[in-house]
Amino acid sequence: MSTNEQSEQPSRVQQITTKTGRILRVTDEQIAAALAQQTVVATQPKVDPARRADVLFRVRRDEGHELSSWWMIGAFVVTSGVVIALLSWVPGGA
Repeated sequence: MSTNEQSEQPSRVQQITTKTGRILRVTDEQIAAALAQQTVVATQPKVDPARRADVLFRVRRDEGHELSSWWMIGAFVVTSGVVIALLSWVPGGA
């Protein structure tokens, strides 16, 4: 008798191909361990990338609370007016 016939249930080996084309040999126990690890990771709170500490001005707002596009148009007009006013003080202008 071989060793597989003596054991109660031989572990089944699967071949999984990764995105890079590498072929992995994975047993049922490894798959179960990976699934258990994914459930532990899934229970951890999700971190919103827009609310990280290193992001200063980007904020994800709730639906309906987005910034109006008229604020950006107004900011462009005001900035352009300030630049033109400052350039008018430069001597030798036309």
